[in-house]
Amino acid sequence: QAQLVESGGGLVQAGGSLRLSCAASGRTFSYYTMAWFRQAPGKEREFIATISWSGGMTSYADSVKGRFTISRDNAKNTVYLQMNSLKAEDTAVYYCAADPVAGRYNYWGQGTQVTVSS
Repeated sequence: QAQLVESGGGLVQAGGSLRLSCAASGRTFSYYTMAWFRQAPGKEREFIATISWSGGMTSYADSVKGRFTISRDNAKNTVYLQMNSLKAEDTAVYYCAADPVAGRYNYWGQGTQVTVSS
């Protein structure tokens, strides 16, 4: 069964950095577009970043552009989100997703909590 597992979340001070990982298993995700989303308490899930299957194309939400970097290692079936200059408003549960079809992603991880203290 296909599975995405996020890791790397935690508590960090404002201005700090974290790197999230999303490990895929159960099938090869090398040919899938993948993405990161986040959901803060009381808010809707928000798109953060996406990366093409080859890693050659990336796109970011304006709220994280210049601070976050999405990357992937297809040999390891893993996608990363490097988060720098973290702000309190980045506090959320972060999810990875794969295989968008008609705007909906077919695979989702369980999420990892990121808390930024101000």
